[in-house]
Amino acid sequence: MEKWINLLCNRIVERYRGSRVQHFAGRHPAFRRFLCFFYRYRYGNVLWIGIVYPLWFRSLESRITVSTGYHIMHTHLDDLIPFYAVFIVPYFLWFLYIFTGLAYFLLVNKEDFYKVSLFLFVGMIASLVICEIYPNGTDFRPAYLPDKNIFLIMVKRLYRIDTPTNVFPSIHAYNSLCMHIALMKSKNLREARYGRFVRFASGLLCILICIATLVLKQHSVLDVGGALLLCFITYGFIYGYPSFALGEYWERYSAKKTK
Repeated sequence: MEKWINLLCNRIVERYRGSRVQHFAGRHPAFRRFLCFFYRYRYGNVLWIGIVYPLWFRSLESRITVSTGYHIMHTHLDDLIPFYAVFIVPYFLWFLYIFTGLAYFLLVNKEDFYKVSLFLFVGMIASLVICEIYPNGTDFRPAYLPDKNIFLIMVKRLYRIDTPTNVFPSIHAYNSLCMHIALMKSKNLREARYGRFVRFASGLLCILICIATLVLKQHSVLDVGGALLLCFITYGFIYGYPSFALGEYWERYSAKKTK
């Protein structure tokens, strides 16, 4: 391990030979190791694309308001779904779920990392384009929430920072579905000793996050349905549609029968 680290460090030193970076790294071993890590996983720079989404989303939030008008995403089924503040926990766990999943693929498998990153970013950008063309929002958030417990307080703060606009399709649901699919398709995770538990936990958390978007009145059933449809479409571009795989199996089966 030490030999591998030194080899990587030497490559970095050669690249920055004679520079202040080399001089500083020589005097600070911790910084030297950080450079080694950065060089080893430099393909993670693709995550900088993720900066586009929050900037674009904030722009939409400022431009699409009640005064400008938007299409209401509301069905009768939304009125039948009860409100449960406790689901704020899996709703916020979404951030840890996505971050941990990306970190896992970054460290374990370069190809899988590129695929899941593309899977996430294509859908996220597509959702922003949809909101630009079709401004949308909800109108069924609770009018009043008492400060009875920590969960209600967290929901109130969520409502304060996140407006009920630009909700279709649900990015919370879409990203959760993408990450779970990527983890299920990971060969490294499938062969790992803890792989079965991680995949089960991922599936459970994915379901809870999708439910949370509905019972917290953050999204309509239409938004989650839109996320499912968008996930199906982008899945085909990243991993290939199942029908293509079935076609290959049918060709092999037909070839065997003709022999």
